[in-house]
Amino acid sequence: MAAVIPAVTRISPRVIRVLGCNPSCMTLQGTNTYIVGTGKRRVLIDAGDADVPQYINHLKNVLTQEDIDLAHIFLTHWHHDHVGGLNDILEELPEFTENCEIWKYPRFEDHNIHPELGSLKDGQEFAVEGATLRVLHTPGHATDHVVFSLLEENAMFSGDCVLGEGTAVFEDLFDYMNSLRAILETQPFVIYPGHGNTIRNPLEKIQFYISHRLQREKQILDVLADNQERTFTEYELVAQIYKGLHENLIKAAEGNVNHHLQKLLKENKVTITKGRWRICTVKHF
Repeated sequence: MAAVIPAVTRISPRVIRVLGCNPSCMTLQGTNTYIVGTGKRRVLIDAGDADVPQYINHLKNVLTQEDIDLAHIFLTHWHHDHVGGLNDILEELPEFTENCEIWKYPRFEDHNIHPELGSLKDGQEFAVEGATLRVLHTPGHATDHVVFSLLEENAMFSGDCVLGEGTAVFEDLFDYMNSLRAILETQPFVIYPGHGNTIRNPLEKIQFYISHRLQREKQILDVLADNQERTFTEYELVAQIYKGLHENLIKAAEGNVNHHLQKLLKENKVTITKGRWRICTVKHF
């Protein structure tokens, strides 16, 4: 069982975690938001969900006790549990956000989040007292997803790309796998995830994420390769791969298989005709 995450935790000399107080099956114990820096003006990474007064109270208490103003708010991606609380923060804590800039990697419909968003760019760096943050664009979980490297600690704020518990969901597996490999290349010493506890074995965790997906991919390719004369629907592949799966979980499994097939399609390893999939075979001339 995962360790209970307190409402507020100083997890390093430069980082204070404030839990979003929005627990659910998708957010685990809630969204982790992070105050980063050591001086008067600091950065807040992610804003939690909308209409959670308990979170706003905890955030206000930290800002008051530590005598902090927010210079920047960085949003890792557009999902409501990371951006929903933004307007509540700005409206209910004006004394701490008067000269605060809001930043996010561009995506259509961003005007629904905030009318004056600054555009984050891959490789961009921001500095406040005691902390330098570098942006890494990591699509897959969402097209606009970014993570932030804290250079002074060789730490990474991973948003929903890498979680403290379980595995992450994604929109595009091809992009997601590339993003995991990009994070792995940075060799972080520690990961501060968007949900779940701090990850003290980040390289092992990322390798597990990658190998877990590759194992499922191999199962799909093995079924197709062993039945080259046949084509399969996603439902038929689920029946082959997920033996004895409860019927309530079949739709979710079909979605997972589809993500893998779309990745394999981009890699020219499978083809699809009228909703039926088969493996690509090498032609010898």
